[in-house]
Amino acid sequence: MAMRLKTMATLPKLIQSMRKEVPKHSNPVLPSLRRAFSLYDQINLIDNVPEDQLRFQEFNETSFTVNGVKYEGSLLCVGNLLMSWSPRKFSEITTDSLSIFQTVRPIPELLIIGCGRDIHPVTPEVRQFVKSIGMKLETVDSRNAASTYNILNEEGRVVAAALLPYGVTS
Repeated sequence: MAMRLKTMATLPKLIQSMRKEVPKHSNPVLPSLRRAFSLYDQINLIDNVPEDQLRFQEFNETSFTVNGVKYEGSLLCVGNLLMSWSPRKFSEITTDSLSIFQTVRPIPELLIIGCGRDIHPVTPEVRQFVKSIGMKLETVDSRNAASTYNILNEEGRVVAAALLPYGVTS
């Protein structure tokens, strides 16, 4: 009888532990070695990203692969929205090409501009325009821009990226 009571007391706990599943949207803690890698290497360290969240997986000279789909040309990402973007070279990044941010809500806290292969400073007009909207601006090469976007988006931050293909050199 005592054995039966003990079994009955542990049975609910056993059933409860068997029913527990890993949550679909959990954010696993990444190893501290992550800090030793460049942002580019971190693209491949982040797994288990929810299906509805954009994630840059690959890039080449003319395209990006996002969530398993290859996109040719420049891209504009806001949160988890992705669209084709018109600039083909860095000099075409203007206040007009970024005007969509005047209507986007919530306003992203950061706009990451992927300049292609090299880092270029934006014009004072573009910098002032981005600041007037209420965003911070970061310009980096497109490889690091995609990786930074992945990390910040995974953290749930409202972030935007305007990316030229990596093959763009000027």
